[in-house]
Amino acid sequence: MANHKATKKDVRQSEKRRERNRYYGRTTRNAIRKLLAISDKSEALKEMPKVISMIDKLSKRNVIHKNKASNLKSGITVAVNKLA
Repeated sequence: MANHKATKKDVRQSEKRRERNRYYGRTTRNAIRKLLAISDKSEALKEMPKVISMIDKLSKRNVIHKNKASNLKSGITVAVNKLA
């Protein structure tokens, strides 16, 4: 366990950040799943910008890598465009 005051504070802060990042990541993954489950193209097109924005925010906060974000956005776009 940490011995210095500053190190103890750092442990507390990193635990908070970890929980926050897990929440954002989980929320975004659920939003992606929900979007991919939509079968109506117009509805999916309406939801897509919100999900892409969530992915961009994860990338900006360094929760996921920028290339991972690009791959997710690309896959979502392809899936939505395939809808009839």
